[in-house]
Amino acid sequence: MEMLHYDFMQRAFFAGGLIALVASVLGVYLMLRRQALMADMLSHVSLAGVAGGAYLQLNPSLTGFVIAIAGAIAVEYVRRSYKTYSEISTAIIMIGGLSSAVVLMSLNQGMNKSFSSYLFGSVVAVNQTELSLMIAVALIGAIFFIVFRRPLYQITFDEETAATNGIPVKWISLIFSIITGMIVAAAMPIVGVLLVSSLIVLPAALAIRVSPSFTSALFIAMGIGLIGVFSGLTASYELSTPPGGTIAIVLLVLLVAGIAAKKLMLHAGKLRSKHSNRKADTVSTAFPRFTKNSSIHTTGGKENESMV
Repeated sequence: MEMLHYDFMQRAFFAGGLIALVASVLGVYLMLRRQALMADMLSHVSLAGVAGGAYLQLNPSLTGFVIAIAGAIAVEYVRRSYKTYSEISTAIIMIGGLSSAVVLMSLNQGMNKSFSSYLFGSVVAVNQTELSLMIAVALIGAIFFIVFRRPLYQITFDEETAATNGIPVKWISLIFSIITGMIVAAAMPIVGVLLVSSLIVLPAALAIRVSPSFTSALFIAMGIGLIGVFSGLTASYELSTPPGGTIAIVLLVLLVAGIAAKKLMLHAGKLRSKHSNRKADTVSTAFPRFTKNSSIHTTGGKENESMV
């Protein structure tokens, strides 16, 4: 393809593929932990870092990366202060990040135009430094999800039971939040701050809806993420549209099409026989054995660890 003859498009596809893989896996965990809005919150926090870096004449991508990690650590501590209302931590940190970004941007009117690439994503924004940062983040994220896959599985469904089983829940949750901040910040050049949550949430939303097991959801989410990023970048190049918005639209179309196809398959199964009807109703519930099975709350999910 002609567009792959350009170095900036090669970097964009390579970086986008890396982020799509690790962000999709992250999205599955975030959704099952009821923390889907955490990615959106950290993207607003990273925007404050970008604005602060531009105001202080530092590298905006690096300052956004550092502030996103700091925000991830802060939200974990605030979340534990409001155990009954854990979603409050997301709102508090988001308000702080967005208000700080607005104030810092107002202090330097000359940098508003350059912010468009951070807000909506730009294929030309991926330079060699940012590509190296993405590679490092993807490797760290992959190692974390592989090494801690079993503890993460148990913590995702029941933190209290996981703690009684000897799992260091606080430390693993803290590291998980830091990894989330790193991935969100690293995805900014491709998807943009305002739409980075789409790359994390939408592939996971479809994967959880159509997958019969936890492991298959991870692989399906990665596949959907890759298709969305590559298709979005191609359409963005051909149509001269912002890559972030284009990728988000492609992922949204895939989500709607996937859910519609799932419903059609279930409806066709109901028409075949009563036996198929009962089977289709069981499959239609996302991860019934993970979310409803009482063994999760008594053993920390150990009976299902072979699925991970």
